[in-house]
Amino acid sequence: MRAGRYELPNNICVHSVGKEKGYNEFRRSMEFYRHLWGILRQGPIDCCFSHMNHIFSILAAPVLKAWGIPLVTWYAHPNLNISLKFAHFLSDRMVASLPSAYPYKHDKLTVIGQGIDTELFSPEPGMQRDKPPKILCVGRLSSAKDHPTLLKALALLRKAYGKPFKVDIVGSPLTPLDRAYQQSLQEMSLDLGLQDLVNFHGSVPYDQLPSWYRSSVVHVNLTPKGFGDKVALEAMACGCPCVCANTGFKTTLGVYSSDLIFNHGDPDDLCKKILALLLLDNKQRENIGLYLRNQIIMYHSLVNLSDNLIKILRDLQKHYNKSNIN
Repeated sequence: MRAGRYELPNNICVHSVGKEKGYNEFRRSMEFYRHLWGILRQGPIDCCFSHMNHIFSILAAPVLKAWGIPLVTWYAHPNLNISLKFAHFLSDRMVASLPSAYPYKHDKLTVIGQGIDTELFSPEPGMQRDKPPKILCVGRLSSAKDHPTLLKALALLRKAYGKPFKVDIVGSPLTPLDRAYQQSLQEMSLDLGLQDLVNFHGSVPYDQLPSWYRSSVVHVNLTPKGFGDKVALEAMACGCPCVCANTGFKTTLGVYSSDLIFNHGDPDDLCKKILALLLLDNKQRENIGLYLRNQIIMYHSLVNLSDNLIKILRDLQKHYNKSNIN
């Protein structure tokens, strides 16, 4: 919809439909078709991949089908509406990071993982966890993230654990509603007497996130089923155990799913799951972290996602080419 500043390899072209220029919806649709026709005239196109913009899939599909070009649409969000159903009908294949992240029929769905950079997000041999133990929560400050459940659980945990610990909440608000939400969280923290325990840090540079995960004994992810929250998977890739509300992570968590998945919106259950991890010794937590990292490599690595996606695109291209020959 809009293009900002970017630095990309020479074999990548970016075409904006002009939202950053103030174009209205009609003009943006005209710009979309102008770019699409221009690209099609440049040479043979193997496939079209549409990422988290199913409106573009709907706009492009009639033209692509006329040219014999397969369309693959990525969608991973719990919101289901008529336009997504239409995009599903028009696309040759739908892809998502998790089965639970796609809210419509699975007849065209292929799950290809989230695509975590497991070289950037990796454990650091010999790195010591912070003392007292640190609980980490990374993500945008938005009501969808359900931070109040975490704050209530921390008030319970302080009494149940009886030893020092600290909590870092990393993330910033994006909208006026988010900023109001942030203010309510800070007020709630004061009301619960957590001001000496909880620190709100705002956003941090992406390449600094691994050090936050590595120094923490547990990461908490509060979003429910239907989301494929990358931060939970990034934490696991760094060898940091992650307590999650998202039952869609059950396969990823493997043998530890019952220990690490808590009931969404239930501070008592969250408290119990965090407490159990805090009571383990360092070696036990490290073993859990190593297992989870291997699970991320197996199901969600960037290499696997790329390979899976390329295979889908090539198979569709071969199918289309064979159909055209016949």
